[in-house]
Parts: sequence; C-alpha cells; structure tokens
Amino acid sequence: MRDIELVLLLLALVTALTLVARRLTVPYPIVMVLGGLVLSQIPGLPEFQLPPDLVFFVFLPPLLFAGGYFTSFREFKANLRAIVLLAFGLVIFTAAVVAAVAYMFVPALGWAGRSPSAPLSRRPTRSRRHRSSSASACRGAS
Repeated sequence: MRDIELVLLLLALVTALTLVARRLTVPYPIVMVLGGLVLSQIPGLPEFQLPPDLVFFVFLPPLLFAGGYFTSFREFKANLRAIVLLAFGLVIFTAAVVAAVAYMFVPALGWAGRSPSAPLSRRPTRSRRHRSSSASACRGAS
C-alpha cells in the first residue's frame, strides 16, 4: 500500500470514528484511542510510524489550541481546584512512583539519584578543556 493511500485511509477512519463518537456522545479522544487499538491488532496492515517531531510540532499544537479555544471559562473556573490538584498532585505522585521503581531496580542509588528531577537539580560542571580555554582567553585579554 502506498503512503498516500495509507494516509487517506487513516483520514477516513478518523472521520468515521469522530462521527461514531458524536453519535454515542462519548469524548472523541476515547473513541480514537480505542479505534487505534483495534487497528493495531489487525494482522497484515503495514506498520506506520510518525516521527515524534512531526507529532509535537504539527499535530499537537492545533489540538491544544482547539481544546483551549472551545473551553468554557465558566467551567474552567468551576473546576480550577481539581485542575490544579491534578496537575501538581499527579506530577508529585509520578515522581514518587519513578523513585520507588528506581529503588527496586538499583538499591544503591540515593534519593537524589532516584528522583526524576535529579539531572535538573545538579549543579552544572565545566570540563577541564572549557576551563583552560576560558582561562587562557582571560589571560590573553589582560
């Protein structure tokens, strides 16, 4: 199957799944995920992979914009507490689970090494080459 035929088939499938979601009054992302799971289990279909950059820079921004544009400000304000709690609470919970799983696999790690934010919390270090070249540049300037 050529690429263009595959893309047209996927577009037709997305359109059909959107119509099914509207008819069942179910959020369309749920129907899309279930449709993708069913599609992935059909034997003989060609493997289709999208580059992550294409997804993050082409497909995701319009979806996020549409979600924000069509959000009712009144509903957003009414659910603000739940949104904030889920945003921060789930991040902290996920970090704790990652640390616990890391401890199970590598018990010698300290808590700082198990933390998902460990690479962010480390102080940046300069290599010797960088230090020596900057030091020589300073000496030459004086």
